[in-house]
Amino acid sequence: MMSKNEAKYIQSLFHKKTREAEGVFVVEGPKLLEEVLASDYVIRKIFATGEWMKNSWHPVETIEVSEDELQRISGLQTANQVLAIVEQKQVNAAPVLEGKLTIALDNLQDPGNMGTIIRIADWFGVKQIIASNNTVELYNPKVIQATMGSFVRVDIWYDDLESIIAKANVPVYGALLNGTNVLEMETVEEGVLVIGNESKGISDAIKQLVTAPITIPRYGGAESLNAAVATGIILSHIVA
Repeated sequence: MMSKNEAKYIQSLFHKKTREAEGVFVVEGPKLLEEVLASDYVIRKIFATGEWMKNSWHPVETIEVSEDELQRISGLQTANQVLAIVEQKQVNAAPVLEGKLTIALDNLQDPGNMGTIIRIADWFGVKQIIASNNTVELYNPKVIQATMGSFVRVDIWYDDLESIIAKANVPVYGALLNGTNVLEMETVEEGVLVIGNESKGISDAIKQLVTAPITIPRYGGAESLNAAVATGIILSHIVA
């Protein structure tokens, strides 16, 4: 049975300040938890319905809760069988840019976009993302949910993006109005692909560091593309 203090603690983890202080985050749903259980993330405790528990085995402490109890602690509109408290993971070694493709997120703000880009990166085999310090937090529950579990396979750093890109010894790609048509590009073996803010695009400081501008040709009247959609289109043409 879940105590009132436990319920209150879980609810507090939907606030960034508490997540940072405690060094943990929330994972919800069977699919996401299955991915986390198969990874090197450390799970502290699981709260689950009897239905989930009878079909799952794992060594983690699990507390059975009713569907109503789960709904009260869930961040989802409809709770989905299981919720886990997971320890945040620190990526210690600095990212190596040579010999691989890296995505750089410049002040991305929408959790859904962030999570979807992580999922897209995983799909195309991009193993690392560098995010500016003002980009939305990885462990935001909406980000985690949108990744569909892909966050366990993609390393993500938060750092001074301008400084890192300025020192990069690889091509720096960025979606700009006057660039190489992405449909005509060769496969990219190494480089940094910069994805800008949803409304403002790539910041002026980072834009000056882009050495290989890319353009997605427009055939209709839409003013712009969603950041995650643009990422998927670009990767589909530059990844082998």
